[in-house]
Amino acid sequence: MKLLTKLPLMALFVICTLSSCTTDNIDDKAESIELSLTTPEAKTIEVEILELINNHRLSLGLNPLAEMPIVKSVAHSHTDYMVDNDEVSHHNFFTRSEYLKSKAGAKKVTENVAYGYSSASAVVKAWIRSEAHKENLEGDYSNFDISAEKNTEGRWYYTNIFIKK
Repeated sequence: MKLLTKLPLMALFVICTLSSCTTDNIDDKAESIELSLTTPEAKTIEVEILELINNHRLSLGLNPLAEMPIVKSVAHSHTDYMVDNDEVSHHNFFTRSEYLKSKAGAKKVTENVAYGYSSASAVVKAWIRSEAHKENLEGDYSNFDISAEKNTEGRWYYTNIFIKK
């Protein structure tokens, strides 16, 4: 195969393996978990990601999304799960979604996850380049929040949850 033919396939593979997204229509087969919720203080990278997403939304004429502590807590719980298991995943999404529907009044829930990006702009750019992630960033939501945590090797893991109240 010519190099120009291989490059788009390699780029698609990298995007699909380094980041992922989901919606509340995904059937979660993973074992139910108990959410251990804490709301940590926002890290600089998290604040930057939320600002970049809202700036992107505003540039398209969309409403900015409001941060919400309960969403951050749920995102943090999942990011810790990914770090502990050393894998990016949507495991137990149904549990997170149902929790936010019952406790935060969410009518719709979705999330983007990623790992390996070392800056806010890099992870947001990757999500914007991916059609499914971009759809979540630009979707009809009212609130969002994010959790970013490093594993022992210094690799970042991210969970960005969006809800519509």
